[in-house]
Amino acid sequence: MKNLLSHSFLNLFVLFSCLNLTGQTKLAKLSPVKFSEVQITDAFWKPRIDKVASVTVPVCIQQTEVKTGRIRNFERVAGTRDGKFEGIFYDDSDVYKALEAMAYALKNKPDPQLEAKCNEWIDKIAAAQQKDGYINTYYTLTGIDKRWTDMSMHEDYNTGHLLEAAVAYYNATGKRKLLDVGIRMVEHMMSLFGPGKRHWVTGHQELELALVKVYQVTKDQRFLDFSHWLLEERGHGYAHGYTWSEWKDTAYAQDVKPVNQTTQITGHAVRAMYLYTGAADVASYTGDETYLKAMSTVWDDVVERNMYITGGIGSSGSNEGFSNDYDLPNEKAYCETCASVGMVFWNQRMNRLTGQSKFIDVLEKSLYNGALDGLSLSGDRFFYGNPLASSGTHNRREWFGTACCPSNIARLIASLGDYIYAADAQSIYVNLFVGSITKIGLSSGAVGIKQETEYPWKGLIKIQVDPQTAGQQFALKVRLPGWAKGNPGAGSLYKFLDATPANFATLRVNGQNQTLRLEEGYLIVERSWKPGDVVELDLAMPIRRVVARDEVKDNLNRVAFQRGPLVYCVEGVDHKGSAWNLIVPDQVKFAAEWRPDLLGGVMTLTGTGMAIVPTADGIGAQTIKQKITAVPYFAWCNRGSNQMLVWLPRKVKEVKIP
Repeated sequence: MKNLLSHSFLNLFVLFSCLNLTGQTKLAKLSPVKFSEVQITDAFWKPRIDKVASVTVPVCIQQTEVKTGRIRNFERVAGTRDGKFEGIFYDDSDVYKALEAMAYALKNKPDPQLEAKCNEWIDKIAAAQQKDGYINTYYTLTGIDKRWTDMSMHEDYNTGHLLEAAVAYYNATGKRKLLDVGIRMVEHMMSLFGPGKRHWVTGHQELELALVKVYQVTKDQRFLDFSHWLLEERGHGYAHGYTWSEWKDTAYAQDVKPVNQTTQITGHAVRAMYLYTGAADVASYTGDETYLKAMSTVWDDVVERNMYITGGIGSSGSNEGFSNDYDLPNEKAYCETCASVGMVFWNQRMNRLTGQSKFIDVLEKSLYNGALDGLSLSGDRFFYGNPLASSGTHNRREWFGTACCPSNIARLIASLGDYIYAADAQSIYVNLFVGSITKIGLSSGAVGIKQETEYPWKGLIKIQVDPQTAGQQFALKVRLPGWAKGNPGAGSLYKFLDATPANFATLRVNGQNQTLRLEEGYLIVERSWKPGDVVELDLAMPIRRVVARDEVKDNLNRVAFQRGPLVYCVEGVDHKGSAWNLIVPDQVKFAAEWRPDLLGGVMTLTGTGMAIVPTADGIGAQTIKQKITAVPYFAWCNRGSNQMLVWLPRKVKEVKIP
């Protein structure tokens, strides 16, 4: 039976090799424009990108090599420092993620000192690699004889982040020392695992998507094949390790069914996001439509039953992931920052595969709310979890023992350019509204694009089109956000209480109004272009009330506020220290007000609602009128720990006296 299985896997491996001989995608409809080809000039995002480079990256460096032992572990393996392993067995990954963020920062703005620091770290990493290619400071320092004995111990996860950092640094600088280190580690793995060899189920998925990145750079088929093989290992009972033997939970690491038979989201949220990102990548190159079908089904399960209005996912802290459908508590919401970052990754890949804008609608929701909330406005404080309510006990932290989130949000913001544009041979897709400049190659020739906007505060987007030659024929496809045409995000889990404006979007070409032509969620402008042509999309940005389906018990008789892509919340600091005593009846009108003096400059929502307050004698309560000010959710807890609510009561249903 063993020989038969090995022969079967060998045939599968050969099949994988024959599926893609050219390196071109077989299933993907779009190609994202790389961040390195996009110059961001945006008033909202460029200051944040600059702050990541000037503040967040230095914080990651300081924490990685001074305040914790992450770099010291590599020095110990290399023999340049004495001592025992410090930290947690997966801490190598934080070094690699920090390096990846550093690489993106270098590409955005060259910095000789930062590049020297990268080279210093890379030298230490390379010196810690074993002769057979293995690199992992935990096992090398604590007992290398135990390596590859427990699939839960993140050897594969660490390797994935090593590869992502290596590709990013190679793309930023052309230097391949770290890439060679990563490739040697993968070759070590492939000498042990694969068809006819040992089984391996990645305990914390990440390696799968990283292998595809290496394939994209090297065009070496082995890396795509190995990623596909790792995906095919899941759901067959091959796994062993503490996750499976002690916790008895195959769903935690998405190992219940084969990937292409999956129908429901389960387990650890970050693992799931990395798994499905890798599966989408592999599907795009192999043409395996069963993967696409499975991921589309799982995506529906997430969006229809398991996603917060902020685009956050993973409601349960006990497994850092998913529980039951519609179980979306607010104060106890886990919503790990890394999971929202993963939502950005996965939804970009799904858009690439299908050409459908609904995936960018969710990406945008996660980016501007669930993910961005993870980084303070100062750039040096972080959220690990992102609740939708707080009694004042939540606060931003300098760092964490498990420090995946700081470097993860840093690398996402630094690489924002990856998510703005995409293209096929005949069309340019504008996915995100971010002031930027790029040049995109089409079959008809190169096209310069310059985007100007004050999004997300205002809805006017101006796109200047400069084709290589006058008369160039192609289509410009501009995403019409779901929120603009009546859906708070995607799916039916949330809906607007109020009617969508009749003139929710106006499209102009060179000042002339156009009839809206919508395909797959994109407004199509197809014409013979000349240099300097200007397309303007003007989106109405009224304040919208959002309600959840009745199945979401925690949000019954409650309302949330959204304007454009931004979800809002109320904080106690704006309401005499209390936010949990506010009531917003349906008839209360709110107005948008720009506050340049608040939270670095934000659009607030203000209206007169109600508040329940104690009577003067302290033995009763009364309802009074109260001015209510809502701020963007991403900006909360930047003025200290205090009460916060996203979902406000519409009427009094119960009184609880603390």
